[in-house]
Amino acid sequence: MDRAPGLSVRLKLTLSYAGLVMLAGGLLLVTVWVFLLRYVPEVIDNPQLPGPNRSSLPVPGWFVPNRSDLLRAFGPRAAAVLAFLLIFGVLGGWILAGRMLAPLARITNATRVAADGSLSHRIRMEGRKDEFRELSDAFDSMLAQLEANVAEQQRFAANASHELRTPLAISRTLLDVARNDPTHDPGELIERLRAVN
Repeated sequence: MDRAPGLSVRLKLTLSYAGLVMLAGGLLLVTVWVFLLRYVPEVIDNPQLPGPNRSSLPVPGWFVPNRSDLLRAFGPRAAAVLAFLLIFGVLGGWILAGRMLAPLARITNATRVAADGSLSHRIRMEGRKDEFRELSDAFDSMLAQLEANVAEQQRFAANASHELRTPLAISRTLLDVARNDPTHDPGELIERLRAVN
């Protein structure tokens, strides 16, 4: 059966999971960045320098990063982490969505089998009593009721057919007897046919 154009539920769930992972990762990186920048001074307080130059230069031989140094070091790594989270979110989301929707595939297959006329097929889903299990149990009970109704209709049709065949057979016999015996009274034949029918 062809599906209308658009995103499948599995793809929608995958994109939702990946988006949530990316959002959480982005918020974590922003939080780390904000707290990291809060404790990095713009200028270094150098007690070895006299007067107004005291806070403008670091101690010789020491490397003390400023905010732009941290941004150059942190930016590419943060982008790499976000790329990893995106790939992990999409792949993990696809697998997770597939596992979550597997019971729905079983229910869909059962409905197709029932649509082809096999009402004896049951899903009999095992496991926790979640929404999919409730749906499959309801579908199984619906199939059981349909199967019982169809069997009852078939019994009724067989009984009705039998009940209709008996008077027809008697009528046919009376007509055959009357045809073979031309001296037979037609009024008596009509009365017998009326009594049978």
